[in-house]
Amino acid sequence: MPDRDPQPVERQLPTEEARDLLALVRDIAQREIAPKAAEEEDAGRFPREVFTLLSESGLLGLPYDSEYGGGDQPYEVYLQVLEELAAARLTVGLGVSVHTLACYALATYGTKQQQVEHLPAMLGGGLLGAYCLSEPSAGSDAASLRTKALPEGGEWVINGTKAWITHGGIADFYTVMARTGEEGPRGITAFLVPGDAPGVSDAVPEKKMGMKGSPTAQVHFDGVRVGDDRRIGEEGQGFSIALSALDSGRLGIAACAIGLAQAALDEAVGYATQRRQFGRPIADFQGLRFMLADMATQIEAGRALYLAAARLRDAGKPFAKQAAMAKLHCTDTAMKVTTDAVQILGGYGYTADFPAERYMREAKVLQIVEGTNQIQRMVIARHVAGPEGR
Repeated sequence: MPDRDPQPVERQLPTEEARDLLALVRDIAQREIAPKAAEEEDAGRFPREVFTLLSESGLLGLPYDSEYGGGDQPYEVYLQVLEELAAARLTVGLGVSVHTLACYALATYGTKQQQVEHLPAMLGGGLLGAYCLSEPSAGSDAASLRTKALPEGGEWVINGTKAWITHGGIADFYTVMARTGEEGPRGITAFLVPGDAPGVSDAVPEKKMGMKGSPTAQVHFDGVRVGDDRRIGEEGQGFSIALSALDSGRLGIAACAIGLAQAALDEAVGYATQRRQFGRPIADFQGLRFMLADMATQIEAGRALYLAAARLRDAGKPFAKQAAMAKLHCTDTAMKVTTDAVQILGGYGYTADFPAERYMREAKVLQIVEGTNQIQRMVIARHVAGPEGR
């Protein structure tokens, strides 16, 4: 492994509290996360104890209200925390992003009573959440989902299968989108379902090319009964809640992508400055220096893009277009940078002795989750050129 220590990212943070927070995150990442990342990913082990530590440290509810156990942090700060965690291990950074996504519906659309009852445990009580929108036949076309919730005896009975669920089978709660009415987006409602509710079960986790430590599985709902007090928002409001959550979630994916890309750049720089060929470090060769310069530039551009979108969100301004742009650019950057890192390490980059090959495998999924990059281009185009078929 390269001996050259990576330089910390220079961050412009809004408060001294935020600087202290990032220092805490870096310390946890360096002590508790990064040293075990390669071994545990290879073994397919999910680090639940790390999420317990993050919860105890107040890092699982950063963008939410402190009244309910959150951190009262702006997205500008929360996303940079995600970036640091993802640089240490993507399973952790992405896991925090997904948990934050799973809390969004209740934190934003829940009643005061629901928030008081559930949010403290979700944000700071050691619980871990999952977000259930996609289905085996409803991925990009999420409005065609088939999972149903039917009223019966003052309760809702949920039947159906959700697919590609991060934390599927290990989550303590699921935010579930189910059909309660007509076909299409207007017939969908959101529910908060306990992970141990009778009738909730999970399939064997998917065998993935990367992020093997993060379980991704189908989750089955077989006659799951929940009270109306676990319905989030109005009947038929679920799809708009889901889309609103994804706008914020895409910023989380963008930040994770930049964290992963930064880790790959640090690895490539460390290797290139020490690997000697033809009597000098390979970092002295112009062709390779230009690769490193391009990698660094794209990372900085991605970081600026996701932070600009976050600042719009924090200001209460529309940010959906910018979120889609950030997700698109940052995840494409992660794929390019990690691929270039493997190339810079040469044969060593193709071996599991160095993390570059793991970074490259992990980067690919970021172009797919929470809306493929083709979907992001459709979203952006609608903002730029108007809806299709006018």
